[in-house]
Amino acid sequence: MRKRFEQQLVIGQLLIQDTEIPIAKRSGALPGLCAALKEMFVTPKWNEQVFELLEAKILSKNNKTGRPGMDLWQMFVLSQVRLCQNISYEELHDLANHHRLIRQIMGIESDYGFPKQKIGYQTIIDNVSLLDDEVVKELNNIIVAFGHEVFKKKEAAALRLKTDSFVVESNVHFPTDYNLLWDSARKCIDMITKLQKNHNLPGWRKIHDWRKDLKNKMRALGRASASGGKGKEERISFATKSYLTKANALLQKLENSKAGFPQEDIADKVIVVELERFMELLQKHVDLLERRVLKGEDISHNEKIFSIFEQYTEWVTKGKMRPNVELGKKTTITTDQFNLIVDYQVMDHQSDSEIVPELKDRLSCKYSISSWSFDKGFWHKNNKVILSSVVETLVLPKKGKCNKEETAEQKKNIFKKLRHKHSAIESNINELEHRGLNRCPDRSYKNFKRYIGLAVCAYNLRKIGAELIAQTRTLSLSYGREQVAA
Repeated sequence: MRKRFEQQLVIGQLLIQDTEIPIAKRSGALPGLCAALKEMFVTPKWNEQVFELLEAKILSKNNKTGRPGMDLWQMFVLSQVRLCQNISYEELHDLANHHRLIRQIMGIESDYGFPKQKIGYQTIIDNVSLLDDEVVKELNNIIVAFGHEVFKKKEAAALRLKTDSFVVESNVHFPTDYNLLWDSARKCIDMITKLQKNHNLPGWRKIHDWRKDLKNKMRALGRASASGGKGKEERISFATKSYLTKANALLQKLENSKAGFPQEDIADKVIVVELERFMELLQKHVDLLERRVLKGEDISHNEKIFSIFEQYTEWVTKGKMRPNVELGKKTTITTDQFNLIVDYQVMDHQSDSEIVPELKDRLSCKYSISSWSFDKGFWHKNNKVILSSVVETLVLPKKGKCNKEETAEQKKNIFKKLRHKHSAIESNINELEHRGLNRCPDRSYKNFKRYIGLAVCAYNLRKIGAELIAQTRTLSLSYGREQVAA
């Protein structure tokens, strides 16, 4: 049976509440995270909310028997450490088994001379992946409420919000129609290889030659596209025809052999389903490459996909010089005057201005808002109307030319002051990107959204922990002065 945390202590085990947090100014991000986690654990008001949420999500109805899983507290701590430190699961596994501060916060550290509890690599992956985006969003709401208490926010005090968007890149290579065709072809060959490993498939004796020849033709087309000089168009056309001929031959061979593929067990059936999916993608990119290069057609954006593996990936152009194109998903964050991220949203084929009504509904029902600033990307005349009803001071610069009333509004001192302060959110975004939100290494859209949510939670906990350490340092200095004066 999975537990909240291990309450039955063993000889030599160090208590979570006795964890010593480094308070030196140059201690890094980890002590701040651990300080916030320790404060949440020792405060019943907050640990009860966290555990109730995790229990409702992770503990099933018939969990009274069976092997014990990783404790809920250990799972929560490791999910935050990974994103706070921007590390891989391999590095997280090493820290979980050898880093004394993290192990004591998890509640598994023993004093010197006593046996050490170890956590397996796959155990960490399997348990952290049990969290999903909905649970992480609720966790962030609890963390933000905890942070407001630490920052001494009065309940009636209104928030001063800032909203901006940035792109979290997915883990994909730069897409071209010919290398996406190669990805589809090689995955078809990989599926055939898996079937051939367990079953002697007739007609596929030279499977490795198919792979080698397709790759060589893909590279030849890439070299022809990258080179210059006289006759470039003819070289590209020749390389494309040769590449498509081989790809069509593979597709035809797969179609002819499909009826004879073995499906003796569930593993075989899964492989055949995946093979059919990659065959469809292969057919799609054969068609796109032929239409674009040989027939000279302009392919509409809606027909394209930018990765056969992470198909949620979008081609995002934000009008920047560098990078001019980003492959991933746009994400919006909203911060308050304490630099806590009170809300975040992964946008699915939406523009900045389209999400404002939903964003207003989410935040206005939870907080009193004194001011709210945006950049021009969020402008829409309807957005200004709906936001003005819940915000005392709204900073929403208009796209294009302003009329007299709008010009007068934007010349007010309070408008200028808040608009200048809006740039502070860029530093929050920059810190998020340095903590792991520049590029998501996790696969699938579900894991992509969870990764972003965990990064936001870890960011907020680190900010709260830094404030707790600063308060502790101030108290220590005050106590030292009193001792000297005495």
